[in-house]
Amino acid sequence: MSKRIALIEDDAAIRENYTAALNKQGYEVKAYPNRALAEQAFANRLPDLAIIDIGLQGEIDGGFALCQWLRNQSKTLPIIFFTARDNDYDTICGLRMGADDYLTKDISLPHLLARIAALFRRTELLNQPIQQQDLLECGQLVMDSNRMTVSWHGQAIELTVTEFWMLHAIAKYAGHVKSRQQLMDESRMVVDDTTITSHIKRIRKKFIHTDSQFDCIETVYGMGYRWKC
Repeated sequence: MSKRIALIEDDAAIRENYTAALNKQGYEVKAYPNRALAEQAFANRLPDLAIIDIGLQGEIDGGFALCQWLRNQSKTLPIIFFTARDNDYDTICGLRMGADDYLTKDISLPHLLARIAALFRRTELLNQPIQQQDLLECGQLVMDSNRMTVSWHGQAIELTVTEFWMLHAIAKYAGHVKSRQQLMDESRMVVDDTTITSHIKRIRKKFIHTDSQFDCIETVYGMGYRWKC
């Protein structure tokens, strides 16, 4: 059974192009030009994954509102922001509202498809039994690479796909410095140093929200980042 993707995008050309491209990959795509039509459809049936632009037909932040609405309907529905707005403020807002990923429209189609596949893989594996070989344990940190879950002192830490693999790259070899290039390779993305720094800051903040004494991610200036057990 094909996965159902909802694309919420107010630009007709972009909407049609990506609908066609995703259909060719075997996905069932339903596209909506605005928040009202999307919410009306989702009230009857949620998609398997939602791809949302931020600005939607007269609503400069309509995508943010839709993301919050969707997250209230489902805690596990994969949500991707796909937007031309490439700045830290919007990225942070989007991820704080519960999106799993934040991508800009200048990325390649294969890159987008890889991120969609990663989110579907995580969703499908959430209910499968935990396998010991999938667990990474380092002190109070426990990561399950199959289910993409993280806990610290027994408390769940909610990370996006990108944040998960960045943290995994650092914690897998505790005490060793991981360069920014290695973090990009591990999380399968190509971004500038500023964006990587922003991701690391958000990861730290999520741990500190649970544990105010958290200080296990060390910045090694000029080299990269290191996990201290």
